[in-house]
Amino acid sequence: MRRKSVIIHTIAAVAAVTLASGCNPQASAGAAVSEPTGAGTPSGSASGPAPGSGSSDGKPGGSGAPSDAASPSAPATGVLMKDGTESEQVRELQARLKQLGHFKRSPTAFYGSITSTAVKAFQSGQGLPATGSVNDATWQKLLGLTREPTENELRPPTTNELDTPDPRCLTGRVLCISKESRTLAWMIDGKVVSAMDVRFGSENTPTREGLFSVEWKARKWTSTIYHTPMPYAMFFSRGQAVHYSADFAARGYAGASHGCVNVRDKAKLSALFDQVKTGDKVVVYW
Repeated sequence: MRRKSVIIHTIAAVAAVTLASGCNPQASAGAAVSEPTGAGTPSGSASGPAPGSGSSDGKPGGSGAPSDAASPSAPATGVLMKDGTESEQVRELQARLKQLGHFKRSPTAFYGSITSTAVKAFQSGQGLPATGSVNDATWQKLLGLTREPTENELRPPTTNELDTPDPRCLTGRVLCISKESRTLAWMIDGKVVSAMDVRFGSENTPTREGLFSVEWKARKWTSTIYHTPMPYAMFFSRGQAVHYSADFAARGYAGASHGCVNVRDKAKLSALFDQVKTGDKVVVYW
């Protein structure tokens, strides 16, 4: 009986821990979190009664948003940047490729499939081996054909360009969230109704990827773990939620969340909050 009692108390303790969930802002350790969202220090928080807490930020780190300053493992010999690299040099690479018409979106500092395709196009046009990775020859050629990007080119104040929707976003009512373009598109039957910039969790607290649904909503909510405001929270996965982040609005991608999907445009999110219903789909993808 004593052993059975111990087991019951242990299970209860674990359950109590998992009931507290959240994803709050963390301060960046110097480097800015980028394209998918950063691994640096997260910011933006969320937490709800649902069990679990999640997180993510970008490919390198888990599931969802990468950090500008965090660079995964060192590239192979002779390679300066490649798929999975995350750094300010990648941001510059993207801005320079955009000057030449090869990169069609705002720089993110994360080297994903879109960047790889742009690099291949540049390499092919210059008679270089189209590897999709950047070595010194590719980098020097790019430097010679472009000028130093301005701050606005590196970090445009405008909304990020939308990614190609995941096939799961093409039917029904969906919050379609792309980690690569760092965007949220509110879609109904395959049509974009509204869109906004987002950021994700860090490498240590990644935003989960997959198909979910809006479990519950709270116009005003405070993280039960981090005790910070999470206005217009729409919870979709064990404590992870889409919500407004004052930190994201102030610091941009120089931070990350503890797993939630942060939105920086409060007016857009407020309008979206009123449209989204419990049960609507949520798709988080690369």
